Amino acid sequence: MIIRKEIRAEARGGFTLMEMLVVVAILVVLAGAAVPIYLNYLDQAKVNRAMLDCKTLTTVCETYKVKYGDFPQSLQQLVQPPDGAAPYIAPDNLLDPWGHPYNYDPTGQHNQGLNRPDIFSNGPRAGDPNAIIGNWTKGVAPSGGL
Repeated sequence: MIIRKEIRAEARGGFTLMEMLVVVAILVVLAGAAVPIYLNYLDQAKVNRAMLDCKTLTTVCETYKVKYGDFPQSLQQLVQPPDGAAPYIAPDNLLDPWGHPYNYDPTGQHNQGLNRPDIFSNGPRAGDPNAIIGNWTKGVAPSGGL
């Protein structure tokens, strides 16, 4: 007579240390790949916002010219029009995405022939002439070392 013993598998209570380490390693690799892509996306969003701000400020300056006959001498005149009228734009809209004020040239040296002022930001790399974002540029590609 053969007696069979039932062998029961012990119930597992959780994951082993090795399984946990593999999962953590996979998450670290995924995060390492995703973070630079996300940061580049944020940098490009700031560049796009600066380009749109320059176009918006140009339109506001053209509206100012229609009412007063000439472009404002500074962007501050859009916030405080000379006759005490309602402001054309809020003061915080005069700052670029990097927290610096937009530059303004009413003579429009870069926009000659278009009869509009130059409005530009120094961009993410202040001092770099290739990083300037203005109402005459198509924008810049952000670099890694902002």
